[in-house]
Amino acid sequence: MYFAALLARTEDGWEASDTELDDVETLSDLADLAREASPDDDTVLVLIEQEDSWFGVVRFDGEEDPRIFVSDAAAAARSSYGEILLTDELLGRDPDSDDTDLDALDLDGTEDGENENDETGEDDEDDASVGPAGGGSAEAVPHGPVGDPRILDDLGVGEKELKSLSEDAVTEIAEALGASEVLETVR
Repeated sequence: MYFAALLARTEDGWEASDTELDDVETLSDLADLAREASPDDDTVLVLIEQEDSWFGVVRFDGEEDPRIFVSDAAAAARSSYGEILLTDELLGRDPDSDDTDLDALDLDGTEDGENENDETGEDDEDDASVGPAGGGSAEAVPHGPVGDPRILDDLGVGEKELKSLSEDAVTEIAEALGASEVLETVR
């Protein structure tokens, strides 16, 4: 289950709005959505969370390039919403390279990393071909956090704290920002 929200910082504090990501296909689409939420070029945070799997924070400060943090790139890569955040630049790869395309990953809806054959108890023979020996793209998307871990430093959530968040990260971030009440209105 996913939850996504926009938190826009205003003179009066944080304002939250529920974010529907069904029509968002690229980071540019997400930037447009965020910038519409704050016409005064204030800070806007997009918080995305897949329950018990991964979370992402995208920060927009006016017209500056967005800053992104994803708690687990490999888990996010199996999600259509996560794919929006996992840009070539964020993953440190060449956008012209064919062997690191996210389309090569298994995006069959097994978003929690489970194997399609887990129910039958069979081993997935294709797993042997992924990775360094098989030349697959598994290494293109690392397990663990990627992006800017200091994305919220000036807002009271340090790198160590951000990296330690897990199950209810969006709520914990909102609490640290003093925005938990406004977030709950859209949850």
